[in-house]
Amino acid sequence: MASWLWGTGIALIHMLGMISAVMALMSSRTSQGAVAWIISLLTFPYVALPAYWFFGRPRFYGYVSARGERDSVLRRVLARYRANMMPFCVISTNADTRAVEQLAMMPLTQGNQAELLIDGKKTFESLFSGIDRAEFYILLQFFIVRNDALGRKLQQRLQKAASRGVRVYFLYDEVGSRKLNEGFLRDLQSAGVEVSAFRSSRGFKHRFQLNFRNHRKVAVMDGKEGWVGGFNVGVEYLGGHPRHGAWRDTHLKLVGPSVMGLQEAFWEDWHWATGNVINLDWQPSPLTVPNHHVVIVPSGPADRLDTASLLVQNMIHSAQERLWVTSPYFVPDQGVQDALRLAAMRGVDVRVMIPERPDHLLVFLSAFSFLPDMLQAGVKIYRYLPGFLHQKIILIDNDAASVGTVNLDNRSFRLNFEITAFIPSPDFAAEVRLMLEKDFSQCRRISLDEIQQRSVWQKVISRAAYLTSPVQ
Repeated sequence: MASWLWGTGIALIHMLGMISAVMALMSSRTSQGAVAWIISLLTFPYVALPAYWFFGRPRFYGYVSARGERDSVLRRVLARYRANMMPFCVISTNADTRAVEQLAMMPLTQGNQAELLIDGKKTFESLFSGIDRAEFYILLQFFIVRNDALGRKLQQRLQKAASRGVRVYFLYDEVGSRKLNEGFLRDLQSAGVEVSAFRSSRGFKHRFQLNFRNHRKVAVMDGKEGWVGGFNVGVEYLGGHPRHGAWRDTHLKLVGPSVMGLQEAFWEDWHWATGNVINLDWQPSPLTVPNHHVVIVPSGPADRLDTASLLVQNMIHSAQERLWVTSPYFVPDQGVQDALRLAAMRGVDVRVMIPERPDHLLVFLSAFSFLPDMLQAGVKIYRYLPGFLHQKIILIDNDAASVGTVNLDNRSFRLNFEITAFIPSPDFAAEVRLMLEKDFSQCRRISLDEIQQRSVWQKVISRAAYLTSPVQ
């Protein structure tokens, strides 16, 4: 009897593995991911089956259904907000910019000021000043928040804002901020701050969604000022980590109608996290000078398209003279790899800046499997030397630049909720160029010989690491 039960159990596991392999074939968003899951599910179902059900979901279906609920409840609010935006929308003559608008499902707006915030001190001084100026509400969202010296400074400012009657909404990712203790959150709540985790596995129905993350970093004050970029909240982002040392990052402060895009992204996330609808000011506040054009591009696993990957590919294809990219994690999908190589082959100055010091071993090793093809095509790869590079910037010619949270890897392209500010304004692009020229002067360029001289075992390990990239 026991042997019969044992044999039946094994047969059932293999049957479920085959069924799951068919599901992976039909639903995986990349061929690489489909092949990896199918082979694993058919050959090692005892390990791969639970991994697939917890990490293999291709889309964040819970968020999709929440969007439907939101549309039914808030359709009139959203329609009124979009109507308010009409006077500040720009009809672009550039086909690539129009494509960005289509991906974003948000308009290109004018009357904005986009201010680069380089490194931690300047970023948090700007953000904390904004919190102190807020009169009506504060929307604040980070992937990582730590209960350290910087985290407590943020906590104190939010508590003071709440004490003077400002509505404060604080959203954090439950995985990224898993070390944030309950005492920190209770102190915020006791002061009147509305606090919520972004839980990808909310409720029994959506329990198998553990591999999704909300990687956005967004702050909005009164619907007038907004911040977006690479920084989380912790002393390491100020260069206070003994292993990483100096921390190179970039954030962006926005004023003007584009802030509505940041606000809408937070509004959606808060509704998923809490089920609540918050009352916000949807009247844009334009500036006359300076007048940067901006599109806010939210992206994530609830989108119908692979928004982040397509956004990056569109920017690469639009470059005619220069394409400079910085990313701490560089394991792009095949479409982005091909686009980078083609750009270099047609004579574009393609430069990719990545860290010299890795903080994610698998991602670091994965890059060595495809870097030779990049280098042979003429893509220039640089490693940043002074410390850890964390900024996510793309510069296109002398015309446009983007600042946001998207890394060039599968997690940002398909598993994370991300957000990007795309700014097709030459004067802003000129500022970004000056910033990146300084960064490149502190890099070393990787040669093809350096990659090819690695040992056979190093090459095998790199290739094996690359196979895990669909779930990294």
